[in-house]
Amino acid sequence: MKLKTMMKKIAALGMAVVMMAGFTACGSDKENVIKIGIIQMVENGAFNDMRQGFIDELEAKGYGEDKVEIIYKSAQGDATNLNTICQEMVRNDVDLVATIATPATQAMVNLESDIPVIFVAVSAPVEAGVITEMEKPDKNATGTSNAIPVEDIFALADQLTPGCKTYGFLYNTGEVNALNTINDAKTYCDEHNLSYVEAVVTNSSEVQQAAQTLAEQVDAIFVPNDSMIQSAMPNVAEVARDAKIPVYGSSAVMVTSGAFATIAVDDKEIGAQSADMAIEYLEGKAIEDIPAIVVPAQSTVINQQTVEALGIELSDEVTSSATFVQDTEEN
Repeated sequence: MKLKTMMKKIAALGMAVVMMAGFTACGSDKENVIKIGIIQMVENGAFNDMRQGFIDELEAKGYGEDKVEIIYKSAQGDATNLNTICQEMVRNDVDLVATIATPATQAMVNLESDIPVIFVAVSAPVEAGVITEMEKPDKNATGTSNAIPVEDIFALADQLTPGCKTYGFLYNTGEVNALNTINDAKTYCDEHNLSYVEAVVTNSSEVQQAAQTLAEQVDAIFVPNDSMIQSAMPNVAEVARDAKIPVYGSSAVMVTSGAFATIAVDDKEIGAQSADMAIEYLEGKAIEDIPAIVVPAQSTVINQQTVEALGIELSDEVTSSATFVQDTEEN
């Protein structure tokens, strides 16, 4: 009996050793997985496309789920949540953080952690204080800029709706990227003898009323790269269509949300180019040796339903070269 009991114990001990070895191997595999955090201030079509472009490019270049764990967080528009998320990324000791747009990038960079930051679509990185210079980025951050082609957008407006002499600027003062773009728009208007009226909002509940106020005073509305206004674009578009005035946006997603037209960066492409920079770092390149880059806006995007709602006739040149989109289903 004693021998049988001892043999059972030995067998059980052997099984335990095998199981522990298996657990150790699994733990080792998990430790070898690269943890990449992705942070957004808000959920919207443009930011989601940027995130998807980033992830798709990682997978295409061999950094799929077997090698990379993506930890995605959205602050849902709340600045306090955003700071908490950034601190969580530090506590989780992720290997890299990708931040989408300016507010998320500023929040992460300002922590001054040891975690490298690859930013996606920060329109003015130097002015936003996330790096000191594009060519030799510091602050443990680098990435892509989607500098808004203000002059090109206004030139497009002059081509599509030449009667517009007074513009309404609708934006949130809490976003540095929006302020920089609005300053460029003011400079353009001043230089071209165009008038403008400003409507400033501090939260999304104010957007529709601000749009209605502008619609009574202007010939067209210009919206900068502002995540708050972009999220409320269907409301702005409804007001503008009723007033028969065009809205010129700063992203293709604004146009699919009802704005009339823009000249835009491809959101998935800017996400992909940012992922390529992340891969450079993961494969041994120092962050300061990966220059920040500007991804040019090249595509003219026009909303077909807005064209019809406003009764605008477009030239053959425009119709043959522009990309026409429809409202997204949620509109």
